[in-house]
Amino acid sequence: MDPRPATLGELRASGYPDRSVKQELRANLLARLASGGELFPGILGFDDSVLPTLERGIVAGHDLILLGERGQAKTRLVRAIVDLLDEWVPVVAGTETNDHPYHPISAHGRALVAEHGDATRIAWIHRDDRYGEKLATPDTSVADLIGDVDPIRVAEGRYLTDELTIHYGMIPRTHRGIVAINELPDLPERIQVSLFNILEERDVQIRGYRIRLPLDLLLVATANPDDYTHRGRIVSPLKDRFGTQVRTHYPQTPDEEIRIMDQEAGAPGGDVPVRVPRFMKEIVASLTQELRRSPHVNHRSGISVRYSIGNLETLQAAAIRRAARSGEPEAVPRVIDLKGVIASSQGRIEFDTIEEGREDEIVSRALRQAVLDVFRHRVSGVDLGPLLERFDQGLDVETSDLTPASTLLDAFGDVPGLATLLQRLGVEEESPGVAASALEFALEGLHLSRRLNKDEHGGVARYAAPGGS
Repeated sequence: MDPRPATLGELRASGYPDRSVKQELRANLLARLASGGELFPGILGFDDSVLPTLERGIVAGHDLILLGERGQAKTRLVRAIVDLLDEWVPVVAGTETNDHPYHPISAHGRALVAEHGDATRIAWIHRDDRYGEKLATPDTSVADLIGDVDPIRVAEGRYLTDELTIHYGMIPRTHRGIVAINELPDLPERIQVSLFNILEERDVQIRGYRIRLPLDLLLVATANPDDYTHRGRIVSPLKDRFGTQVRTHYPQTPDEEIRIMDQEAGAPGGDVPVRVPRFMKEIVASLTQELRRSPHVNHRSGISVRYSIGNLETLQAAAIRRAARSGEPEAVPRVIDLKGVIASSQGRIEFDTIEEGREDEIVSRALRQAVLDVFRHRVSGVDLGPLLERFDQGLDVETSDLTPASTLLDAFGDVPGLATLLQRLGVEEESPGVAASALEFALEGLHLSRRLNKDEHGGVARYAAPGGS
């Protein structure tokens, strides 16, 4: 509305609708579905699985529980629901609880409307200010979520039985908005009971004083599936409050993982341009998916998409480091960079094995399988015979994380079939950095296919023909 009504009388005259938060979300969701607009920008890989369930829950007017392991975009999805709220809504000016001008819930709001009537001043708040989020921790208190007596107000002369002595917590302050509680099972049971009471019974006792608070909000919680289904972790009345359960998941294909990596990975910056070939991204994505399938990894903890994102960022950094040392005009990651990158991120994996010290072996095996899978998918049908003939004739090649692309290419000279290899790898524009990366990938694939030998020592990898010195 422009200009926006400034008083209660003007608001009524404008025909402003009186609807709850859930009705508001439902109407805006249906309008966006009808127009074909994008509902949840930046949420990838959930179009046919998670989002339909979420949309049905919003249309039904349910409170929502999102279940999933870490790194499955649960919090991002919750925050995306905020965009379905009206951009601006009116409140009684000066109220802590965003009182609706038509039916204020706080003592202060009711007093203002009773005193001023249609002349009551109206303020407008943005949808971003109608979202409250709390990470559940064992030290969370009723005061944090609901409120407590403010000793300063008591010192000013108010009685304890006066509702105006209450300093409201996060939930009443998010009245007419969305309240999100992350990791709900970690909330102490006594806090869960008080939470249910204020959401369902619409009242709460603070220091023995009963306050009626008919809150209007959408409650959204997140939890790990194992914690949520573990008996006793969530009180039954609160669990019953959630009408829709939304189950999230990790990216189901390497392509989905790469799309998320490209969206979320930070720009490396610097003067040297960075170019990451598609096949290198596929290796990073395939490694993550390989680890998720591993029986040696704790599946309750999972392997977050942040693992893939962090590995891609570190891979770019490794290429920039090499370019800075060698003076290369372009930073291009290579297979040799992967081992150091994976080692630096190993602490983000929770292993589930009784044998100590096998972590390096587990990740290395997964990395080899990822490289081999991408090699077979990408290079299948490419004639690498001329390249292998070079090695049969006595060629051996050394590479390291600081070996310049030009040095690696000079070791081969003219490489027959290089253009075909680059084309199969999806490289549209040839450059020394990309050519070196493709060649090194081919060498590693041939080694893992047992057609070349590889010897590693002190960070240097040496490729030679089988049986070569």
